[in-house]
Amino acid sequence: MGAGGQLISVHPEELTFEFELEKPSYCNLKVVNNTEHHVAFKVKTTSPRKYFVRPNTSVVQPWDSCTITVTLQAQKEYPPDMQCKDKFLLQSTKVPPSTDIDEIPQDTFNKDGDKVIEERKLRVVYTAPGQSGQGNSEGDSGLTSSRSFRNSMLKNSSAEEIQMAQRLKEERDTTIQQNKHLQRELEMLKRRKSRKGDAGFSLTFAAFAGLIGLMVGYILNFALSSPPAE
Repeated sequence: MGAGGQLISVHPEELTFEFELEKPSYCNLKVVNNTEHHVAFKVKTTSPRKYFVRPNTSVVQPWDSCTITVTLQAQKEYPPDMQCKDKFLLQSTKVPPSTDIDEIPQDTFNKDGDKVIEERKLRVVYTAPGQSGQGNSEGDSGLTSSRSFRNSMLKNSSAEEIQMAQRLKEERDTTIQQNKHLQRELEMLKRRKSRKGDAGFSLTFAAFAGLIGLMVGYILNFALSSPPAE
């Protein structure tokens, strides 16, 4: 049996989560079977409502390994000083090769008789987004300077965006006024054209009516001047 007589070894030996409000975070654990036997494991936690563990129970074949994904559910507030008191317990024991991975007997991890149940406690660590696990004062200083520079750039960008928005608003207002002016001129031109069209129609109608009057007068004169038939 390897790894100091332990059935399994775990990498890493603590769960590290990048903590952000309203966002889930993930951590993978690699469980390695250090024996020639089939080993079952089970994961427990002091805060089962905060974490989602898959698989939380399984069987690892001899000299094989398994990856456990632990999900920290989205949280609505920061823990005090970003310190976490949650703990995980990883239990392991030998099982027969015929053990079903999906249906491990419920009494597998009961401490009775000569059964050996190994337990490993894993602590939980929260880190800020982008925070390095092994930082130094010089690195922290550089990170602070980088953040200050980024904040300054963001402020300058915001001021430029505000000025650009104001210029765009002024140009939009000017364009709207020009469009209104052009619409008024277009309406005036339409009214003038309509008036000219009406005047042309009146003159044409008067000339036509006059022509008809002349024709009617001529016909009446001709009828009255004709001698009566004998």
